Amino acid sequence: MRKQKFDLFEAVNNTLLIVLALICVYPFLNILSVSLSDGLAVITGKVYFWPVGFNIETYKYVLGNSRLGISLGLFNSIFYTVSGTLVAVLLTFVTAYGLSRKRLKGRYFIMLLFLFSWIFEAGLIPSYLVNNALGLVNSRWVMILPGAISTFLLIIARSFLDAIPGELEESAFIDGANELQLLTRVFFPLSTPVLATIGVFYAVHIWNAFMVPLIYLQDQSLQPLQLILYRLIIKPDGEPPSRI
Repeated sequence: MRKQKFDLFEAVNNTLLIVLALICVYPFLNILSVSLSDGLAVITGKVYFWPVGFNIETYKYVLGNSRLGISLGLFNSIFYTVSGTLVAVLLTFVTAYGLSRKRLKGRYFIMLLFLFSWIFEAGLIPSYLVNNALGLVNSRWVMILPGAISTFLLIIARSFLDAIPGELEESAFIDGANELQLLTRVFFPLSTPVLATIGVFYAVHIWNAFMVPLIYLQDQSLQPLQLILYRLIIKPDGEPPSRI
């Protein structure tokens, strides 16, 4: 009897989750269907779940029109997201590994410096002066290096590495492993969950970045898709983005 009640509860719960997922997915599916449908079908309200009168002329115009700059902006956004995420995950993981090892002298002081810079930000003008002195203005690296290590995600990665039993580390050292082998062959394979987690956070942050390219990327050929779309909305006549 108890098993039947549990099965009924599980069935109802799964059904509600599926319905909720469909409700969340429907707006995105509708937008995609509208973009792939014939204009007359869209105007008459015939498009719901699936495209009506399949049509990709809009995509051809948007992606093929060099004046709009959508293709180049999309390429830049993908490049920044992929390369920035890889660099950020690598640097965050290596830093978290070092700060999680008790044999590292001064690790608490180093972590305190990260926390201090996280709580007390320098501000826009000092940040611009530093990035300009480093040659990052009008450079692709400005989308990758300044935000390569997030203190919040560093704390998450460090806490995960702290929870790994120390016996694994001792066993690896007994077998003759060095620090690099310990990092790559023991901790890295065990850290897949936290790497995936911080990777998603970094990817979403870089993809949605707007203020950084708006301030630092004056060159139109370096601007990501978000900035291109912003310029097109400001200038609906389709003129290419102008210098800031």
